[in-house]
Amino acid sequence: MTRRLAQVAKKVGVSEATVSRVLNGRPGVSEATRQSVLTALDVLGYERPTQLRGERARLVGLVIPELQNPIFPALAEVIGGALAQRGLTPVLCTQTKGGAAEADYVDLLLQQQVSGVVFAGGFFAQGDAPHGHYQLLAERKIPVVLINAMAEGLDFPCVACDDIVAVEQAWRHLASLGHRRIGLVLGPRDHAPSRRKLDSAQAMARATGTELTDEFVERSIFSLEGGQAAGTRLLERGVTGIVCGSDPLALGVIRAARRRGLNVPRDVSVVGFDDSLFMNCTDPPLSTVRQPIEAMGRAAVDLLCAQIQGGVHNHPGELLFEPELVVRGSTAQPAGG
Repeated sequence: MTRRLAQVAKKVGVSEATVSRVLNGRPGVSEATRQSVLTALDVLGYERPTQLRGERARLVGLVIPELQNPIFPALAEVIGGALAQRGLTPVLCTQTKGGAAEADYVDLLLQQQVSGVVFAGGFFAQGDAPHGHYQLLAERKIPVVLINAMAEGLDFPCVACDDIVAVEQAWRHLASLGHRRIGLVLGPRDHAPSRRKLDSAQAMARATGTELTDEFVERSIFSLEGGQAAGTRLLERGVTGIVCGSDPLALGVIRAARRRGLNVPRDVSVVGFDDSLFMNCTDPPLSTVRQPIEAMGRAAVDLLCAQIQGGVHNHPGELLFEPELVVRGSTAQPAGG
């Protein structure tokens, strides 16, 4: 008991006597300090006293699909900081090859009595993926916010970058440079953001008089290697410009071009999506469509906290944030154009 008091007191930055008062339900402690002590108990893995177990922990699950794409650590940093300002502690759950699955993380978070969960990408964006663990959260009335796309059949609020506008910006940029054979590298067919990007590209091809046949659309996993494989196939079909669904995909396309002895942007122009860390330091610096990560992350926390506090009865559905085209060195007029 003494060791537990000392550890919790050190974690919170208060005296052991203050921790003891909280654990025994005695007066003389501010609500903020009380919540900090309870959160520290949860983080350190101690059970709450019996009389306090009815309260939900001040923990929030933050579930992200990977850490290799720099956009996800950046988003986690924004969300973690915004949660801390609200007196909440993020529990980061990230999927790794051979590690815990998304459903396993949800079970763990429920055991920890989390106050809510933010999903920054995940199976909810894929129509053919299992959605039972989301349904479980809904049944338990756990506050949830999704980032990236709405989940079909689940009534969760969502924060997303406007995929339609993002592709419009990228497509118009390439078309204005003179590109007419423009390729597209997207995620799986059941991936909602990729579906929206494809719909937008088809509309833009008609509007700009450019060519977008089925052979100019490639599907891939979201990785540099996937982008390289997709880019190789598109380059074999004679495209001069390629719009990608993520920055790692775009970097993979650039590597594919170099393996074929092509120069970017002289022989092929490439546009990414996200504007993740260091994209201005690549060779060439990557033209990409920037997601407003700071605004999106803070909006997600606002929506979650409103649910936790019981102030949301009719949530706003999907909040779409405006992207911004960032033109750098990976796009130019096509050779001979």
